[in-house]
Amino acid sequence: MSMVVEKQRVRLVFLGSAGVGKTALVQRFLGNTFDPRHRRTVEELHCLQCQTDSSQGWVEIMDTSGSYSFPAMRQLCIRHGDVFALVYSAEEPESFEEIKRLREQILAVKQDQPSTPMVVVANKADLAQDRLGSAQDMIAAMVQLDWGCSFLETSAKHNHNVLTLFKELLLQVQLPSMLRSTLDRRRDTFPRESQPRPIGSKSHSCAIS
Repeated sequence: MSMVVEKQRVRLVFLGSAGVGKTALVQRFLGNTFDPRHRRTVEELHCLQCQTDSSQGWVEIMDTSGSYSFPAMRQLCIRHGDVFALVYSAEEPESFEEIKRLREQILAVKQDQPSTPMVVVANKADLAQDRLGSAQDMIAAMVQLDWGCSFLETSAKHNHNVLTLFKELLLQVQLPSMLRSTLDRRRDTFPRESQPRPIGSKSHSCAIS
């Protein structure tokens, strides 16, 4: 009897203003590298293949532009997303205003899915130590209590909470059974923070024994 191969796929979408560090977080996760130079991202889709002896699945990471020229493109990106990382800069609290707008757009596009998972990310926490405090606490409280979303402070530069962020994103979405068991059984399915790897092609694979 031939073994049925089950194909499963989830998409993580990173949204936020330009320059808040969306690409830096993705690159730190995929290859444990950090480039301090800001390079404008148009749109990049990274694919991680996870497979066992009997099934295979894909985790897609969509790294989006900080400024969409065409609203229809952003709506399409949101429509195909399963879980969203809404990234702003802790160094520039005003960038959180874009997070509010993005959340409203997600709720509008996903109105048939009111419980769409989102994680709000205060990146560049290493550059904002003097500014973190009551204002940040107020944002965290609003996000968690009023929005019902998770909140994380990260630093792509210092690799702080990057792996935690991706684990949270995968746990927020209702993972297909294979991907959920993969995450539970093999924490090294994704690169560990202490194991740097060069970024190769945008398609990555990991075999699960």
